[in-house]
Amino acid sequence: VARGVGILGAERIADIAADIAIQHKKIVLVAGPSSSGKTTFAQRLALHLNVIGLQPLVISLDNYYLDRDSIPLQEDGTLDLEAISTLDVPLFRQHLAELLDGREVLLPTFSFKLGKRNPGGTPVRLREGQVMVIEGIHGLNPRLTPSIPDAQKFRIYISCFTSVAMDNLSRIATTDNRLLRRLTRDYTQRGADALATLSRWASVRRGEEKHIFPYQENADIMLNSSLFYEISVLRPFAEKILREVPDTVPEYDEARRMLKFLDNFIPIPPDEIPPTSILREFIGGSSFKY
Repeated sequence: VARGVGILGAERIADIAADIAIQHKKIVLVAGPSSSGKTTFAQRLALHLNVIGLQPLVISLDNYYLDRDSIPLQEDGTLDLEAISTLDVPLFRQHLAELLDGREVLLPTFSFKLGKRNPGGTPVRLREGQVMVIEGIHGLNPRLTPSIPDAQKFRIYISCFTSVAMDNLSRIATTDNRLLRRLTRDYTQRGADALATLSRWASVRRGEEKHIFPYQENADIMLNSSLFYEISVLRPFAEKILREVPDTVPEYDEARRMLKFLDNFIPIPPDEIPPTSILREFIGGSSFKY
């Protein structure tokens, strides 16, 4: 069971890397809800694991998504994209077994803009002494790695546990913080406008409650990826995106609410943000390849 929530920082990540080495873990599982910063954390952890000689192989579960047109619709006609059934779990398990057996596999890549898997794949092999870092929203779901003994797993749960308050009574909702991150990322990197993101957000939240949050207590470590200044950084990006929502759609009210909320923050220019910051996962300009 996780012991409290740790603040995400370079020293903390270095300590986690050392724990993985000391405990001789073979597989590191990184999970968390949408826009929690899993991908950047996994890349930063990989840097620290490299420093101590573990040469990590990083695998994103996002690349195991099934093609969107092959995912069955829910009763209301929408897709539950937070369900583990949207992943090609049999293929992932097959690749995991083959990698652990020292064989080469072709890792798939998924295009979020096209909603389908790209043809071909990237050949990879797990070599002696390497550790696998697997990141994705379902990383802690036992159905993902049933054949791997718990003793071989190091499980990390990361989320944006916003700690900033508007005043003595009103605390900023963690979900609002993550929504701003997702709006910005979807627009800048996945070809989705604010209307598309806002229209899916309620389904995302329901999916998290059902498919992700129940497994957070399986984590060995819980981490907070929020930054005190991040809403000020996200404001210029999110404002532009939210203003494009037309007043003829139901999502307009939510867009106006978020715009009014952003008025409380002084914008911070993005060039002040380091290229290794977790915020770069959402605003672009990261040192890491996503």
